[in-house]
Amino acid sequence: MTSNTRIVLSSDHAAIEMRQAVATHIESLGWEAVDIGPTSPDSTHYPIHGQAAAHKVASGDCRFGIILCGTGQGIMMAANKVAGVRCGVCLDTFSARMIRAHNDANMLSIGARVVGEGLALELVDAFLTTEFEGGRHATRVDMIEGASG
Repeated sequence: MTSNTRIVLSSDHAAIEMRQAVATHIESLGWEAVDIGPTSPDSTHYPIHGQAAAHKVASGDCRFGIILCGTGQGIMMAANKVAGVRCGVCLDTFSARMIRAHNDANMLSIGARVVGEGLALELVDAFLTTEFEGGRHATRVDMIEGASG
């Protein structure tokens, strides 16, 4: 783990409770949760929340980001629009490990309407405990970072 132990968390209205459970969980592991909301169950727009969290990761203010929406897909797409962010949606622990080991992902997206809280916490654990392998994967990450639309 780097010296930056801050993890930004954000979601839309569909995932507030799960986001709060994840925040409590990561704090129990020694990380600092930077929960940027929302707190109201009123309908909100996931792109705003995904990009706000992504900017905290891209700037270096937070080491990682964990974002949630109903499926995890929309908020992940919004986060990946921010330069320097590599975010993946995971529904299984193998994928959560691989996005770190092979893609050096710095954000994890979870679908609160797709996985239960127990699995969500396992995804977080797999993501946070896996190190980037580097080597041939570093070349590929460099290719991702250099890609333009």
